[in-house]
Amino acid sequence: MKVVLLAGGFGTRISEESYLKPKPMVEIGGKPILWHIMKYYSSYGYNEFVICCGYKQHVIKEWFADYYLHTSDITFDFTENGAMEVHKTYTEPWKVTLVDTGLNTMTGGRVKRIKKYIGNEPFMLTYGDGVANVNLEELVKFHKEHGKIATMTAVNVGQQFGVLDIDKEGTIHKFREKSDRDGSVINGGYMVLNPEIFDYIEGDTTVFEKAPLEKLASEGQLKAYTHDGFWKCMDTTRDKNQLEEMIADGKAPWKVWED
Repeated sequence: MKVVLLAGGFGTRISEESYLKPKPMVEIGGKPILWHIMKYYSSYGYNEFVICCGYKQHVIKEWFADYYLHTSDITFDFTENGAMEVHKTYTEPWKVTLVDTGLNTMTGGRVKRIKKYIGNEPFMLTYGDGVANVNLEELVKFHKEHGKIATMTAVNVGQQFGVLDIDKEGTIHKFREKSDRDGSVINGGYMVLNPEIFDYIEGDTTVFEKAPLEKLASEGQLKAYTHDGFWKCMDTTRDKNQLEEMIADGKAPWKVWED
């Protein structure tokens, strides 16, 4: 199952760094948060990624093109015609497809544009700026068992994101913007989607969290996998600093791999 990562937005609320790079390339613990998300999926055996690029996409492409330089010790021998020796042969077991999904394309449009790289099969989708310790094995199992088109991970966090109206069987009946009267069950990303999802997306101007999810909810085709563990979106510099502190203290719940 492929993993699609949304990494094309402007990241205006963390503009201290995003004016130089896409928000998913902002580093925590010395690596882009995008890398952390990919390492987490990889820990469950998901190693094929499709990254929806947009704003400053060249930064993402160049980082992966120079992956050895970013992750290994290197010797440059200028006495022998500039020979380069990499001192670490291990790399990630990843296949990464970087797709230009447009500068101003909305989230739904970005998903629509990567359809040809997915084929007629289910896939996973999440945002390139949020880390969590979601049990991906249980998430996929839940999606397969209920047989609906879409599953999203619902998290209990007081934030300003889309609100979910969920019944006791996990069916989402409404997906709408948060108001002051709402509780705190929100869309945490980490979705599993059947290929029929592409039929719900009209084009580049479609916001995935609006018409597609609202229509799925109205048809009973959107289910919620409730996650009671750790989840955090790196929306501001304060969020970034908090994630940095977790890594420095050895208390990063999503970091399940060995250095």
